[in-house]
Amino acid sequence: MNILDLVIIIKCGITNMKRIIFVCLKLTCMKKTILFILFVGINVIIFAQGQLGNSDFEQWESVAGAEEPVNWNSFLSASGPFNWAAANQLEQSADVPTGSSGTKSARIFSRSTFGIVANGNLTIGQINMGSTTPSDPNNYNFSKTSDADFSEGLVDAPDSIAFWVKFNPIDGNSMARVKATLHDDYDYRDPEDAASADHVVAIAELNYGSTNGNWVRKSIPFDYSAGTTTGNTHILITFTTNMTPGGGAADDEVFVDDVELIYNPNDLNELENSVSVSLDNINNTLNFDGFEIEAGLYEVYTSSGSLVKSGNLQKSVAFNEDPGLYVIRTITGITYSTHKVIKH
Repeated sequence: MNILDLVIIIKCGITNMKRIIFVCLKLTCMKKTILFILFVGINVIIFAQGQLGNSDFEQWESVAGAEEPVNWNSFLSASGPFNWAAANQLEQSADVPTGSSGTKSARIFSRSTFGIVANGNLTIGQINMGSTTPSDPNNYNFSKTSDADFSEGLVDAPDSIAFWVKFNPIDGNSMARVKATLHDDYDYRDPEDAASADHVVAIAELNYGSTNGNWVRKSIPFDYSAGTTTGNTHILITFTTNMTPGGGAADDEVFVDDVELIYNPNDLNELENSVSVSLDNINNTLNFDGFEIEAGLYEVYTSSGSLVKSGNLQKSVAFNEDPGLYVIRTITGITYSTHKVIKH
């Protein structure tokens, strides 16, 4: 295990005689590559806001004769006395949202054995297979905080979690589920047990129905009032094909892509506003419509979350960035809306 692959320190002068130190630490474990970027100044410390590793599911690795996305886990890497019975219920898919810069998504699907339905399950932690009865409390996902392969560190406080999803249930009334929990340094479980409840900082949870064969972007706010403590160190995320363990039917499927943590400035709320965004690749302009001049702001981010351009909303602004996927945030009043464009 290579603990420290790369350390780069760059010192540069800036105004007011401050100095910035840029430190890039690349920590490599068996399943995870974690990149930390820190900007340290004499009078200020700035940490890049945390995101999830391999959140676009572009990287996959061989596990037990099949594949799992790097940094994510399913039944093939489960723990527990019944992990020998694990069957593959996860695969990479070429079905991706329109406008995505990637070519892969994660497809999880349910199976039925002797009439017992096993829900598809994808987590950033680890699955524990403690019983053959789906609803048994010994079946759960958990953050194995002692192992970076089965836990995700996060000390920042996101406002919401957003992702693209396509849910195709056999029964149109079935509900899929996603839950993200910010918690402290504890092996938190989902579903939550009594001991885990004392370690919650915030929860974002949603049960959702069929997306009618379409990709849909979901955005779920974190509820910090649901927490019993403060100061998260980890995040646990679960995507499953049914809100009820053992619920649904065989061959229910959920496609997931482009998971991101949202950090909203100035207590903004994500609501669809009237602004539309388009990119003219011929004239290299970013065009906005459906607003009053200077009635709002725009921000342009790379797919990795770096801010590259911002300003007052206007009909057209020059856009000479490198080719790739960009996320545009339009802000009007106390609300904002998110758009995607692709630069050719």
